[in-house]
Amino acid sequence: MKICTIIYSHSPYNCGGADIYAENISKHLAKIGHESIVITTKPYSGLNSLKPLVEYIDDVKIYRFYPFNIYFIQNNNSKKFLEKTIWSLIDTWNFHTYKVIKNILKKEKPDVVHLHTPISISLSVFNAIHGSNIPLILTLHEYFLLCKRCFLVLGNGKICNDPNHICKFYRNISRRIVDSKPDIVISPSRFALDIHLKEGFFKGSKHIVLPLGIELNNEKIEKNYKTVDILYIGTLSKHKGVHILINAFKEIKNKNIRLHILGNGANADEFKKMTVMDSRIVFHGFKTGDELMGFYKKANIVVVPSICYDNSPMVIYESFKYRTPVIGSRIGGIPELVEEGYNGFLFEAGDVDELKEILENLIENPSKLKRLEDGAFDSVKKYDMDEHIRKLEGLYEEASK
Repeated sequence: MKICTIIYSHSPYNCGGADIYAENISKHLAKIGHESIVITTKPYSGLNSLKPLVEYIDDVKIYRFYPFNIYFIQNNNSKKFLEKTIWSLIDTWNFHTYKVIKNILKKEKPDVVHLHTPISISLSVFNAIHGSNIPLILTLHEYFLLCKRCFLVLGNGKICNDPNHICKFYRNISRRIVDSKPDIVISPSRFALDIHLKEGFFKGSKHIVLPLGIELNNEKIEKNYKTVDILYIGTLSKHKGVHILINAFKEIKNKNIRLHILGNGANADEFKKMTVMDSRIVFHGFKTGDELMGFYKKANIVVVPSICYDNSPMVIYESFKYRTPVIGSRIGGIPELVEEGYNGFLFEAGDVDELKEILENLIENPSKLKRLEDGAFDSVKKYDMDEHIRKLEGLYEEASK
């Protein structure tokens, strides 16, 4: 089959777990004999970047272009909330993106398009695909159709349970644009799918819950317990609950523990100020590749302390792959991956004391950590990428009939 993947960013510009997952899918499809095409974006580098350029990586044909975006251009000249909101709403349906993607699809004529929630590509991508009469499969990675912030959070990092009139207006627009255009909607978590269905999305589409896939690793990982290494990997923003983890860790008096924080984000400086008196906490910046995998292998515990509705964090899959148990917030789709006492533990989102108690219990009882490691490694087997691809192939064939 000829399969076109559309995703906001692709290496070397990956932004997060969804991008890495989509890239792995496109590469795997090419590896097993499918014709794999990717449409993605690239940073602005002059007017020439508005035109799609083609390159090949691992037998995948990649089209890259900069989606002409009024919001980001005006954002350099204005910090007024109302102006930024207006430009952002205008960019909800981007004509330039529509034309570029439609022209590529007209040229390539794929059998099916697999769209990964189009952050900043714009909702016009749905019209471009639908107007090309190509079957569409949509995977939900976050809440872009419901919230321009993508995570259903307010500026202070707290969950938005009562959207304002502008946000409600945006939801109505996105609902009308998306309508029943996807033939099949995939969600890695039941939680994310249900919240969209509750808002009236995808009434004419088939729905399926399918957790992400990951390449398994048979390497025997040996953990060291002389120093218990606790790991956070992700965006350094309040809605990810990094401050919750820092506060809980600082309350633990054990000297033989370390907290390693990987990533960058808007609140990085604020978080670093919280840790200046505690040398056990180390910020490592953004890491990728073998260097990142080294942290997973070394870690005794990974913490996912989100206070937002995380869908199905890739960091959990990757932790399990390297036999690392996860302590996660009881929120969003996280409880669908973390099983209490088997591959990790859950705590109430934002509860510093509960997180501290779980960490202390595991730090003082390495035998419990060892049992959790076995559970983590066993649980990741059901997310095997080979089986995941077989399921996607079945959905591609179903959609293209």
